[in-house]
Amino acid sequence: MQLLAGTLTHYANPQARPELEYSSEQLSILSVASSEQVIKDISQWPGYAVTPLNELNMIAAEIGVNKFWYKDESQRFGLKSFKALGGAYAVARQLQVEIANRFGKNPTISELLNGEWKSEVAEIVVSCATDGNHGRSVAWGAQMFGCGCVIYIHRDVSEGRKQAIESFGAEVVRIAGNYDESVRLADCEARAKNRVIVSDTSYEGYMEIPKDVALGYTVMLAEIVEQLDGEIPTHVFVQGGVGGLASAVCGYFWDLWGIERPRFVIVEPEQANCLQKSAKAGKPIVVTGDLETLMAGLACGEVSSLAWTILQNGVDDFMTLSEEAIPQAMRMLASGEQTEVAIEGGESAVPGFAAAIIAKQDCEFADKLNLTQDSRVLVIGTEGATDPELYQQIIDNKI
Repeated sequence: MQLLAGTLTHYANPQARPELEYSSEQLSILSVASSEQVIKDISQWPGYAVTPLNELNMIAAEIGVNKFWYKDESQRFGLKSFKALGGAYAVARQLQVEIANRFGKNPTISELLNGEWKSEVAEIVVSCATDGNHGRSVAWGAQMFGCGCVIYIHRDVSEGRKQAIESFGAEVVRIAGNYDESVRLADCEARAKNRVIVSDTSYEGYMEIPKDVALGYTVMLAEIVEQLDGEIPTHVFVQGGVGGLASAVCGYFWDLWGIERPRFVIVEPEQANCLQKSAKAGKPIVVTGDLETLMAGLACGEVSSLAWTILQNGVDDFMTLSEEAIPQAMRMLASGEQTEVAIEGGESAVPGFAAAIIAKQDCEFADKLNLTQDSRVLVIGTEGATDPELYQQIIDNKI
């Protein structure tokens, strides 16, 4: 019996080899050592709690693997997404930089959190473009630390996600174009109005801040390592997007485990597969058009330059997943019947989960990915119901 149905495509990356070392250039973007202070800082924030790593034994047995883990980010800081870690941390770092530049002073993140630089912080405005979750994190961080915030969203961002961002006091600007166009407009208006862009995607002339965003994500990765208690997965399936999360996961585990690191598989929507197309071309490729997908957080057409530096030879396999698999996977997790615990997985949380199951059910893909009865699979459920109305419609089988 098939647990999930859907269509996959697969591209094996010729640049990825198990013996490759994590390079000095890659280390300069993200490393285990550079994450240590970040983890200390974020773990002191109000509301911090380790999120669950669920061991899904029934699914492992059903599809024929040794272990199947699901990292559940659905309740992170109450924002229901791993992105709560990255955007808010980058806001804190930029407030440090801006106060140093404008006032010649050097606050710690703890001092910012305690309101010791309230008047200086109030003069600063942060901004970004978002599909929803990153902008929510930036807005939450701005509210937590006390600075202004302007968030740009594109035409396909739901009203529910817009309202969630506004609930943290941010001004939200909706444009008629797509995500990549919103990125360009946010950058342009930030230059004109002296705002600080806190983006999770890097581009020419904008490289340092996305490093801080990615470092924020390492809190989740350090938790996973501790929760695994000495075990190392053989496979990690993770969602694509611009590549920010994927590069953080790939880089952190590569630096930590070296030659023992897992096989790394990126999963993207069929209509927004900029990472897969870039791998095939051997350089970053822009995917144009509507990028229409239910996986709203992955509707990205341009690869983050920094992320590509890690992913170009760190990812073993690039896959796409068809749309019909997403509601099935969400309902499977919500029911708890096969997972032993009900899990709230949003539309952009489940592609890796679904692709791993569908691939193991198909002899051809299982062979290509070397998925066997001895495999230990890790997937990262990156969000919960970040748009509650849409989530409920999907769970109720109305979409």
